Amino acid sequence: MTAPSAPNGAAAAPARNAVNVREFIDAARLSPLQLRIMLLCFAIVALDGFDIAIIGFLAPHIRSEWSLSMVALGPLFSAGLLGLMTGAFLCGPLADRIGRRRVLMLSVAWFGAACAASAVAPGIGWLIALRFLTGLGLGGAMPNAITLTAEFSPSRRRGTLLTVMFCGFSLGSAIGGVVTAYLIDQVGWRGVLALGGALPLALVPVLALALPESVRYLATREGMQARIAAILARIDARRITADMHYVADEPEGPGSPVSQLFAPRYRMGTLWLWLAFFCSLLLLYLMINWLPILVQRSGLSLKEASMLAGLLQGGGVLGAIVLGMLLDRFNPYAVVAGAYTLGAISVACLASVSAPLAMAAAIFVTGFCVSGSQVCANVLASAFYPTSSRATGVAWALGIGRVGAIAGSLGGALLLSAGWSNAALYLLLAIPAVAAGISIFRVGRVQVAIGAEERDTTSNNPQDVVQA
Repeated sequence: MTAPSAPNGAAAAPARNAVNVREFIDAARLSPLQLRIMLLCFAIVALDGFDIAIIGFLAPHIRSEWSLSMVALGPLFSAGLLGLMTGAFLCGPLADRIGRRRVLMLSVAWFGAACAASAVAPGIGWLIALRFLTGLGLGGAMPNAITLTAEFSPSRRRGTLLTVMFCGFSLGSAIGGVVTAYLIDQVGWRGVLALGGALPLALVPVLALALPESVRYLATREGMQARIAAILARIDARRITADMHYVADEPEGPGSPVSQLFAPRYRMGTLWLWLAFFCSLLLLYLMINWLPILVQRSGLSLKEASMLAGLLQGGGVLGAIVLGMLLDRFNPYAVVAGAYTLGAISVACLASVSAPLAMAAAIFVTGFCVSGSQVCANVLASAFYPTSSRATGVAWALGIGRVGAIAGSLGGALLLSAGWSNAALYLLLAIPAVAAGISIFRVGRVQVAIGAEERDTTSNNPQDVVQA
């Protein structure tokens, strides 16, 4: 068994005492600490989903109070998406520099404070600005929750743990709708926004007390040996000895975390990941925003259309869990690429069905395959990059995905106003699903090439390392 030398020029301990922190985590049973980390990150993404969802439910009440036109609400929605995109681009590299834990707590505190401040916005201009600031925090929270969970998850269960954690987003979105429906008449839209800010602010001290820093990140920094040992002892104290020296999977790469995404071995994988995220979120956001209208144009009532559209999210939750378990058992890139391809077929089938039951089945399968695959794509992104640029890689892929989300939201409006038929739109939407599947498959080929290169490198530089 082999392991790289300590990063950043740290003095290496004798080879027999070197312990690869990833291998330590992989060899241990799942501990209460790891489950706690997953649950805390579940809570973070649930609050993320809650905050993103409530603005859509509150928009009619905001419009009524301020006598706004429908056009005036457009910037209110897009400001949040722009903030999410910007926050992802900024917070990913920051987390690779100062740690996942710090950026997570900062992001949660930031979006909580901005959401609470939105409750006292005096006008639509202020509210738009504050929704952008809220998006900045949300954009930093999600990718770092993914990264931290991934770095504490054993490889054999990473897909399952990450997809279950990410289901918090869907749960938070659903709770946002229920809470708004029950509270809006009692506290108004400002009270709901205040609650959306108070919940994450209340979570911050819990995170400060209960959330550890990633040991894989700490292993890339000097002077962290005692801190790493203390955290790993909470995973499996029986295997900790005083003479152990903890190392990361790989030395810290040269340059900034962003530049590492374009290092020769990662460049093509980065571009294929970005294309997959762009196409996947373009398709999802177009369907999330416009599917009720498309179904209503098929002759169903608005209530029936809303119920059928809800199957998209329901299928996505089940798809994320099932596909996540399959990631741990089979080739993960083949699983996700195949699911995207099946999703393309199901969305294309919507062009030729009109019976409500057939439409419901096609919508559910589309959500299962496409929305479920998007959750799994986060898992693949977290596994593709080295520790020194992992948070940046996940965050920037999500940031590019937000560009696709904006394009999908606006593109649906343009295509519908141009008179496109439902059948033509559904057939068109099959294209980004196919493109996402091809892109994920190509990422898998790049990953195979990287693995072969690493095996060649270690075979030329053998070092015997005792497995923890």
